[in-house]
Amino acid sequence: MERKISLTGVKPTGMPHIGNYFGAIKPAIDLAKDYDARYFIADYHALNSIKDPEELRSMIYEVAAVWLACGLDPSRTLLYRQSMVPETFDLSTMLMAFTPKGLMNRAHAYKAQVAVNQERGKDPDDGINMGLFTYPVLMAADILIFDPHVVPVGKDQVQHLEMTVDIAEAVNRTYGKELFRIPEARVNAETKVVTGLDGRKMSKSYDNTIPLFLPRKKLQKIVMKIVTNSQSVEEPKDPETCNIFALYKLFTDEKQQTDLAARYRAGGMGWGHAKQELFEQMDSILAPMRDEYDRLINDRSYIDEVLRKGSEKAREIASRKITFLRKEMGLS
Repeated sequence: MERKISLTGVKPTGMPHIGNYFGAIKPAIDLAKDYDARYFIADYHALNSIKDPEELRSMIYEVAAVWLACGLDPSRTLLYRQSMVPETFDLSTMLMAFTPKGLMNRAHAYKAQVAVNQERGKDPDDGINMGLFTYPVLMAADILIFDPHVVPVGKDQVQHLEMTVDIAEAVNRTYGKELFRIPEARVNAETKVVTGLDGRKMSKSYDNTIPLFLPRKKLQKIVMKIVTNSQSVEEPKDPETCNIFALYKLFTDEKQQTDLAARYRAGGMGWGHAKQELFEQMDSILAPMRDEYDRLINDRSYIDEVLRKGSEKAREIASRKITFLRKEMGLS
C-alpha cells in the first residue's frame, strides 16, 4: 500500500529562529515518518520581495542547508526548487482560467497591503505587483501538481489552502471528474507558541528571536538577554511564568523539567544560573545541527546536487500530471 503524500513549501527568507524550528521545520520533517514527503524551496514566491540576485541565491542555499541540517533526508524524501519545475507554471496558467478575481481580492496578504496604502493616503494598489496579487494561484499550482493528501500550514496560510481547494473544486466541477485530489490542511494543534526574549511570541517583527544556528558564544550572549523579573537569588520562583523555563521545556525531557522546576520553587537559584542551564541544554541539542549546517553551507556543490536530483524527480511527476491535464482539457 502506497503512503499518502504530504507537501511542504519553504520560502527563503533568511536564517530561521527557534520558533520557526519548533513551529514549522521539525513538524514538517517528522511527517516523513508516515508520509511520502515532498519539500520545495519557493524561490519564485521569494522573487516578489527579493530583487537582489546574490541575496536570493544566498537565501536559497541557506534554506536548503538549514532543512538538511535539521534532518531532512534527501534519499528518503523529495527536495527541489520551485523554479526548476516549469510544469508548475504551466499549471498556474491553466488555473488562472478557473480563478475568480474576487477570490484574489480576498487574499490576506493583498488586503493587508491595500490597507497599509489606504492608511498612508496612497493609491490602494501602490507597490503591489501581480506576483503578490496572484500568489494564491501559484501556491495552488505548487500543491495541485503533486496531488498531495495533506499540506502542513501555519494558521496564517490556512486561507491560501482553502483557496487552493476552491480552485481545484471548480476545475473538477467543470469537467465532471476528479482532475485534482482535494488536499487537507495539516495545522499542528499541539504546536505551542514559542516564547521570545521578551516573553511575547518569538517573531522577527518583535526583534525578540534566537536565530537557530548562532555560534556557541553568540548563542550564550543572546540567551543572557532573556527578560526576567527582579526576584532575588534567595526567593522561590514560579517556573510556569518564566520566559527561561518556557524555552527550557522545548529542549528537555519531562525529568529534566521536573528537576529544574523543583530548584526554581526551592529558592537559591538566580536568573543567571537558570539562563546558563538553558544555554547548555540548547547548545547540546543545536550544536550537531549547527556543525552540519556549517559543513553544508561551505560545500554548496553538495546542495546543488541534492536540488538537481530532487528537481529532476519532481519534474518527472509534474510532467505526467500536465500531460494528463492537457489531454483532459483539450489542449493536446
